[in-house]
Amino acid sequence: MSEFTKTLCPYCGVGCGLEVSPPAQANKATNRDSKGNPIWRVRGDKAHPSSQGMVCVKGATIAESLDKNRLHYPMVRNSLDQEFRRVSWDEVFGIISDRIQNVRATQGPEAICMYGSGQFQTEDYYIAQKLMKGCLGSNNFDANSRLCMSSAVAGYIQSFGADGPPCCYEDLELTDCAFLIGTNTAECHPIIFNRLEKYHRKNRKVKMIVVDPRRTPTAEAADLHLAIRPGTDIDLLNGIAHLLMRWNLIDTGFIDDCTSNFSAYAEVIRHYPPDVVACQCGISVADLETAARYWGESKHVLSLWSMGVNQSSEGTAKVRTIINLHLMTGQIGQPGAGPFSLTGQPNAMGGREAGGLSHLLPGYRLLKNPQHRAEVEELWGLPPGQISPHPGLSVWEMIMALENDNVGVLWIAATNPAVSMPDLERTKQALLRSPFTIYQDAYYPTETAAYAHVLLPAAQWGEKTGIMTNSERRVTLCQAFREPPREAKADWEIFAEVGRRLGFVNEFAFKNSAQVYAEFTQLTRGRPCDMTGISHEQLRTQGPTQWPHPAPSTQHSKRLYTDLRFPTTDGRARFGAYYSKGLAEPPDPNYPFVLTTGRLYGHWHTQTRTGRIEKIRTMHPEPFIEIHPRDAAKLGISDHQMVEVRSRRGKAKFPTKVTKAIAPGTVFVPMHWGTLWADDAEANALTHPESCPDSLQPELKACAVQLIPIGIETPTKNYQLQSSQL
Repeated sequence: MSEFTKTLCPYCGVGCGLEVSPPAQANKATNRDSKGNPIWRVRGDKAHPSSQGMVCVKGATIAESLDKNRLHYPMVRNSLDQEFRRVSWDEVFGIISDRIQNVRATQGPEAICMYGSGQFQTEDYYIAQKLMKGCLGSNNFDANSRLCMSSAVAGYIQSFGADGPPCCYEDLELTDCAFLIGTNTAECHPIIFNRLEKYHRKNRKVKMIVVDPRRTPTAEAADLHLAIRPGTDIDLLNGIAHLLMRWNLIDTGFIDDCTSNFSAYAEVIRHYPPDVVACQCGISVADLETAARYWGESKHVLSLWSMGVNQSSEGTAKVRTIINLHLMTGQIGQPGAGPFSLTGQPNAMGGREAGGLSHLLPGYRLLKNPQHRAEVEELWGLPPGQISPHPGLSVWEMIMALENDNVGVLWIAATNPAVSMPDLERTKQALLRSPFTIYQDAYYPTETAAYAHVLLPAAQWGEKTGIMTNSERRVTLCQAFREPPREAKADWEIFAEVGRRLGFVNEFAFKNSAQVYAEFTQLTRGRPCDMTGISHEQLRTQGPTQWPHPAPSTQHSKRLYTDLRFPTTDGRARFGAYYSKGLAEPPDPNYPFVLTTGRLYGHWHTQTRTGRIEKIRTMHPEPFIEIHPRDAAKLGISDHQMVEVRSRRGKAKFPTKVTKAIAPGTVFVPMHWGTLWADDAEANALTHPESCPDSLQPELKACAVQLIPIGIETPTKNYQLQSSQL
């Protein structure tokens, strides 16, 4: 029997398989961290089909964060100016259930809000939906996937009739043309990019196009880099479509037989001739024509995108405009082709399956659909009409509800909104108004903990067994390899116990996560994401699989829509006709630069884990701002000089990185640094909350800023967190 436990990396949506084993010779100092904790050994799982044994620096060092600054016990305080006191689980469950009951009776269920995370396992997500939307009658469950992939969800639903990326990772090595837009895949999804880059190098006829205002490591590998101005994605995509139409490089048979609304789309793209598009995007006509030639003359085109497309006030329109190119050229349902959104978090896909956004229900159902509500009520044994027909609050709507004193309970789990939300100062002020905030996390301190009345210690990666689904719809069993430290509990266990305390004993009579997952899969029967043929035991013995995987079949589907039929009312995919509206906040003379934000290779989100790993902290020791030399010269800014960045909402300070890798007029800041890790370096102190009207995803990728040189100063200090006493 192997000493290694098979699990999954808990960082990005690639879903890399890992094998973890106990520390060898744990008595030796070399196998312990600076606090004396034994370090578990981690290696890539060569049998996992998604990652094939590869692992990036985050996955390789993940075990080093297991025992750093953990929250070990439930803690409570009456007000934010008091110190926390340790309490028992019994006491804290009583406090929480009493508060929820009181708020339900006095303010109604709509005053109860929960904000979850793509870090959840599917079982955590599912139990939260059953508790909130089913038993409590509040649809106010949203997740940080709202900031990540909700535009992709909306785009897939509107174009195809259902959510779900139709492609698989095998397509990375079968494509003729890879079109990457709004994704720095090399840094943000490195194992996917490794597969694509190796294939690209070996097959020089294969073309790679990268669309990004920055010359990222991803763009460095491209045959064609289109450094478009922020906010001109739809201009570019419609411009490519215009040329494909002009050159007759379209699949009229597919359009006629398998799609609808093409005439409206054709009318739109008529207004995007090459000279207009090139001028608007800030690229040459020749490069635009090259991109269209690469797409139109390739037999298998694969598009990849992530936050650079989704985090936009036009996010859904951008997604659908990418899909339009596939529809007009018949590039879907075949190997090496299709529109492929790269999920940001390890189980954001599982959250979509479980209904983990405020407008969704489990099994790819919509709250607005009365049949969908009735199906879930029946499966949950609830009376008809128990589930509200009104979508709940998105996370930004929760912030506004806090401002208006309409929230009685705010429950935050496995995410850090005091760093990750837009318009951060406004967010913090709203969090201060919350009369009762529960914060459930594995670590302490975090920035959000400062706004909590109750702290709940959560088990994290490796300490609970459950399911995660990656970007290619591959479902993996993540097996626990150690016990939770001290009194930490799995998220689903915490939600279930609160449900039982509220009187829903039968609804939450689960003995383990396998039983939770078994119930969840029954809600997927007959749905596009049918997983009735999947169980913990099946995954344990047979390994990861992809959905749809219905029972009693033992087969999964690598790709969706191979029969060229779609889950719409008429079986046809729908073109979306969109004119470009540009940025919600374009630059002007007072705020002449466009700020864009993103990740770095080694860090993850708000550093809750990676900030506690010395190798990664050394790799990325401080935040910075990228600026083009031409812009730096105009402002008299030198490399490494400190600048103050101001928007209409806030300000921050960063040392400069003067580089030609970013387009003039655009500046870039990484989003990882909150107040625990640096002074005045919060990217989201600058961003705005304007969002896509369909997906409600904020435009975190672009806002207007001004730069003010403030002289050469000491770089941002290297913070050292003290071990938690909790």
